[in-house]
Amino acid sequence: MCGIVGYIGSRPARDIVINGLKRLEYRGYDSAGIAISDGQRTEIFKCAGRVRELEEMVMTKEFDGSIAMGHTRWATHGEPNEINAHPQVSCRGHFIVVHNGIIENYSRIKKHLESRDVKFTSQTDTEVLANLMEHLYLEGDLSAEQAIIMALNKVEGTYGIAVYCRDEPGKLFAARLGSPLVIGVGENENFIASDATPIVEHTQRVIYLNDDDLAVIRKDEMVLKAIRNKRVEPEVKEVDLKLGEIDKEGFPHFMLKEIFEQPRAIHDTFRGRILPNQSGLMLGGLHNVFDTIASADRIMIVACGTSWHAGLVGEYIIEEYCRIPVEVEYASEFRYRDPVIKKGDIVLAISQSGETADTLAAIRLAKERGAMVLGICNVVGSSISRETNAGVFTHAGPEIGVASTKAFTTQVVTLAMIAFEVGYRKGLLDEVRYRDLIHQLTSLPEKVEVALRMNEKALDLAKIYKDSTNALYLGRGLLYPVAMEGALKLKEISYIHAEGYPAAEMKHGPIALIDEHMPVVVVATKENSYDKIVSNIQEVKARKGQIIAVVTEGDQVISRMADHVMEVPESISVFAPVLAVVPLQLLSYHIAVLRGCDVDQPRNLAKSVTVE
Repeated sequence: MCGIVGYIGSRPARDIVINGLKRLEYRGYDSAGIAISDGQRTEIFKCAGRVRELEEMVMTKEFDGSIAMGHTRWATHGEPNEINAHPQVSCRGHFIVVHNGIIENYSRIKKHLESRDVKFTSQTDTEVLANLMEHLYLEGDLSAEQAIIMALNKVEGTYGIAVYCRDEPGKLFAARLGSPLVIGVGENENFIASDATPIVEHTQRVIYLNDDDLAVIRKDEMVLKAIRNKRVEPEVKEVDLKLGEIDKEGFPHFMLKEIFEQPRAIHDTFRGRILPNQSGLMLGGLHNVFDTIASADRIMIVACGTSWHAGLVGEYIIEEYCRIPVEVEYASEFRYRDPVIKKGDIVLAISQSGETADTLAAIRLAKERGAMVLGICNVVGSSISRETNAGVFTHAGPEIGVASTKAFTTQVVTLAMIAFEVGYRKGLLDEVRYRDLIHQLTSLPEKVEVALRMNEKALDLAKIYKDSTNALYLGRGLLYPVAMEGALKLKEISYIHAEGYPAAEMKHGPIALIDEHMPVVVVATKENSYDKIVSNIQEVKARKGQIIAVVTEGDQVISRMADHVMEVPESISVFAPVLAVVPLQLLSYHIAVLRGCDVDQPRNLAKSVTVE
């Protein structure tokens, strides 16, 4: 959600920042802007719409400089237009600010500033922040750094900001509270970005800002301070990210590329974590806490969106293999109620980005209550990975498409590995079964490759159902969360209303919707509840519903009942969700493409929801 790119150095800054903004388009946005300075003169360009439109606007001017900062905005305060786009400039022009996050007390500050004859032109909370900095700077005869620190101590909410003061042209400022920001360290140049993707082609060395950090950045120096004005020693890390991983590499969309990357992503999730001869698992990030997990009275999983669906699958897996009660909560609900957390409870947070605001808030609440908090996320150096007591990286690689695909499958695989290890340590799995589960795990990437052969079939079905206005997805047991995930994929990228239900719940309301125009997607591989879901399909057919069934290869029962089938390889039940979700991802992708939707950047959505 929103993106920031900044540069200060000796090279022309314009192209570096514009290209960086293109790398951040996956985060979701509705307007874009850039400020460019040569030290004497500063030009600002803004527009509602895409970065390419901003680029065309900027390229009509020959002006360039060695300092620039750009922004892609996802509207919160004020509609998406040129006036509300960032950068925002203070009323007297001293401060230029780009900002991710929300200033919650902006209204009160704005009223105070207006009483001091400060003028506003936009509806944004960011302009309030810029004017507050300027007001303090002028009234208190402060340095830019002092004014920024004082302003940030007065605001409430979240921010990742980059700031330029026209009176101090040789530096940029960056600060963070609750919204991710990294500093890229180069040779005689430095970078600012929301994440590493826009700067990886220039440097692999980054510093992840922590909450309340302020960076004062010159082309040959970076000083890190706390907002309370204490110097902090920066920790420079190497980014393990290749440029090819953030390119489409011949695919028409990032989403399709990432669907087809799943065999590799799943392999990377367990690579290096299986002991020789498949004799055991070694999840280093949890090595010191496995005994604590095994003795837990309860596990609470907190997550949002697709990660919540993965958590629901995890509930089934952990309870089956570990016999530990599991509750799965929306992080956004967990944080706003008064959850009962007891000594001995584990709170497990799942997030692709590791920056989801609601999930971070849930983590902090759980830690305050004394729970051990564990994390599963994909991004090394992310906030969740740093704030949890222990955890596991999925190693899925960058996920650029807003609609998560490989995040779901690698999260399920990670949850399965945790369950296998805990179950074995508790004595619930004997040596033979434990090793067999590991063997089944190693064969999973090859089976996903087979499931991907449904791509052409999914395209054929998309041509039939692309004009549907509604869809119903049904599943039972471990496949019920898959039905919800399939429905989520369809509605978020094709804008078709879709709902996922436990198949047996269809009779308690949704069956009233079924007629000859309603496609009903049934996830029906051969699990324990197979016979039951056959009965549910018969109920749909009796009402002339159009059945699209995801079945196990060689299925002879449902295949004769359904209007269309998509087959996946046979597997043990714990990995059925990983295989069954693949045809659903492909189906939603092709429907969205045929409907002319922006697959990678669907309307109103952002990749990482870093504000409430």
